[in-house]
Amino acid sequence: MLELNNIRVHRQGRTILSLDRLSLAADEFSVILGHNGSGKSTLMNLLARQLQPDEGALCLDGKALTAWSQRAFARRIAFLPQRLPEVAGLNVRELVRLGRFPWRGLLGRWQADDHAIVDAAMQQTDVAHYADHMTDLLSGGERQRAWVAMLLAQQSPLLLLDEPTSALDLSHQYELMALLRRLNRETGRGVVVILHDINLAVRHADRVLALKQGRLAFDGTPDALLSEERLSALYDIDIRLCPHPSQPEQVAVVA
Repeated sequence: MLELNNIRVHRQGRTILSLDRLSLAADEFSVILGHNGSGKSTLMNLLARQLQPDEGALCLDGKALTAWSQRAFARRIAFLPQRLPEVAGLNVRELVRLGRFPWRGLLGRWQADDHAIVDAAMQQTDVAHYADHMTDLLSGGERQRAWVAMLLAQQSPLLLLDEPTSALDLSHQYELMALLRRLNRETGRGVVVILHDINLAVRHADRVLALKQGRLAFDGTPDALLSEERLSALYDIDIRLCPHPSQPEQVAVVA
């Protein structure tokens, strides 16, 4: 369980994020929504320990986030930033193997289960047939799946992903989200994802957190989010809901 209490982040004399209380379970599929500058990435960086708040406290399983060692924290939380690191010279298997670093370090002796975990992660994300391919030569969707495989190999109960669909075409966006949702259901890992697409969020999330001007404007189920009045107020634009031709949920469109 990740808990935030009385969090404030300030920049240039103004508060860019203000949260009184927020908790994230380790088995939910949660999506963070909001307009640009609403505080989504600031919140994600706090959760991933990439940023320290100016005020307030963050705890993981009842222990202050700052009290966890780097390796112990990485065994609990896996983070995929929006801008992926360069991996020139690494094939897919080598990239996925990096997920075992929190457990084995640089010089630790690998066990049979380490190899099995890497193989299973590649199978789960459908990149096993790319194991010997150079990662930076893959398509955007294939590369994202390889990075998700690396997160799975890390075996952390909670996965944090900052806008993982932003550089993908429409089909790969839905494929990646379906993959994350399936992994959440099959492995019990919690997933927290930043998205911009309301309809993508509603289709896959258990819980939606919506930020506006650095504050939590909504926290609830996708069904509860689907209100024309609520969505229009959140994004400051007229949004209408229309029936989906083949899905039970409605579709949000700009009027």
